[in-house]
Amino acid sequence: MKLSVWGLGYVGTVSAACLAQEGHEVIGVDSEPRKVDLISAGKSPIIEKDVGRIIERQVAAGRLSATTDATAAAQQTDLFLVCVGTPSRANGDIELKYVRRVCEQIGAALRNHQGAPVVVIRSTMLPGTMREVVIPTLEACSGRCAGAEFGVCVNPEFLREGTAVHDFANPPKTVIGELNRASGDLLASLYARIAAPLIRTDIETAEMVKYADNAWHALKVGFANEIGNLCKGLEVDSHHVMDIFCQDSKLNISSYYLKPGFAFGGSCLPKDLRALLTKRKRSTSRSLSSPRSCPAISSRSSAACRR
Repeated sequence: MKLSVWGLGYVGTVSAACLAQEGHEVIGVDSEPRKVDLISAGKSPIIEKDVGRIIERQVAAGRLSATTDATAAAQQTDLFLVCVGTPSRANGDIELKYVRRVCEQIGAALRNHQGAPVVVIRSTMLPGTMREVVIPTLEACSGRCAGAEFGVCVNPEFLREGTAVHDFANPPKTVIGELNRASGDLLASLYARIAAPLIRTDIETAEMVKYADNAWHALKVGFANEIGNLCKGLEVDSHHVMDIFCQDSKLNISSYYLKPGFAFGGSCLPKDLRALLTKRKRSTSRSLSSPRSCPAISSRSSAACRR
């Protein structure tokens, strides 16, 4: 397949390199000449394990190239993969100016495109952005109708820094939010050789999945650190506690408590959480009021106190 990857940042570079390695003809598109020049020279614009080696080989093989010429790249494309950044604005909202600019460029190129390509958004965007921003911009700039004269999909990425190449080839899931069936079919064929659950759904669900994932990961980090702080105050080995905790894949690391439904309650959860929070407050208060020390009566009594 002939692909163009728009935005040669972290996600775009990894996606372009890995798709070229899969045998596709990939053109990377970016407004920064430095990134384009690096890839054209067979070098990576990002620091990530194995990406540099893949780029060097795929450029040499003629399967990967890069350009700042959006129009030329678009005319050689069956599928557009948009990977531009969506950073935070001062008010906490996401900045969509890069998404808009790329959609304007792609839309303008679609006016004279001979086929009916599919525009795939891999950038992380809030639910509603596709229908409120992306699709209207593409239609206005192209004069074409989405779902009839060109396709549209959402394809969130699940890449971790440091293991992105492995994660691309071994994702936990492949999610496709499709405007119509034909769009999803073309995108699904891109991942035909990847052994992962393929989930095809509506656009809004696919947009929200990435936020659900990242919010859950943030919650896990915060939870582990809070347990660590509590364990430290109680002189308990937090790493040992969490190693045991993570071995339970039936309840702790599972979907058992992760389905929206009945309210938080029951006989154990509120009671035990209150007890843990109270213990934490008392431990913190005691550590702030005075240093913890054992009475220096004898070496024997001091040792007993430490236990």
